[in-house]
Amino acid sequence: MQGIVLLNGKVAIVTGAAKGLGLEIAKEFSHRGSNVIICSRKLKDAQSAASEMQNADPAELDITDESSVLKFTKMVSDDYGAIDVLVNNAGYPFDRKIWYKQLHEVSDDELQDILAVDLRGTFRLTSAVLPIMAKTGGGAIISISSTPAISGHVEGAPYTLAKAGIIAMTKHIALEYGRKNIRAYTLALGNIATDATFNSMTAAERKMAASENAMKRWGDPREVARVAACVASDDFSFATGNTIVIDGGTVML
Repeated sequence: MQGIVLLNGKVAIVTGAAKGLGLEIAKEFSHRGSNVIICSRKLKDAQSAASEMQNADPAELDITDESSVLKFTKMVSDDYGAIDVLVNNAGYPFDRKIWYKQLHEVSDDELQDILAVDLRGTFRLTSAVLPIMAKTGGGAIISISSTPAISGHVEGAPYTLAKAGIIAMTKHIALEYGRKNIRAYTLALGNIATDATFNSMTAAERKMAASENAMKRWGDPREVARVAACVASDDFSFATGNTIVIDGGTVML
């Protein structure tokens, strides 16, 4: 593995890792030497994903359930002795019906359903992991957000609200826990060709989305995975609180 950033021996949790972006992130971490815990609400799906890589163990986890989160984090701490990396990737599925509603049309239940997973679930798991990281010498927390959380958008308001909260949470972690050697980052994604997003669009919608950025194409989930792996490594040891935009050159800070 000469020439790439290594993560040898680091214990990494990846949520929503049974498919899509989470699976690609887990594969990249495994390739670079991490011990990866593949998390999914369905243990069978986690087991199938874990079988595709080395140094990977499946785990059942529902981030919307406090008891599930506490049971899971205790298990990882007991079995591995530490948690070095947490990747908060699990999110509410892309729902065209909700996405294309104007803000005033979004119901309270629809907003709460998305916040329950994307924001409250991310907060819940992060809160459980932080004391473990602090006790064992630190770590890196990487949370997936989106570019509308930075620039705003004309669609997907409840998703944007949830993802904006994640960016704020990352900054709090960086400032509150930096002295404990805990780093935090947000990856703000543009149009990434995951099954959930790409395959839900018409050919015309895909073409329009690809034209929005400077590179005139969709991003590959593996490109996001490589950024996540680099950020988790010690090469980023003096950077924290950052929002890293991965969108082919649409939103530029």
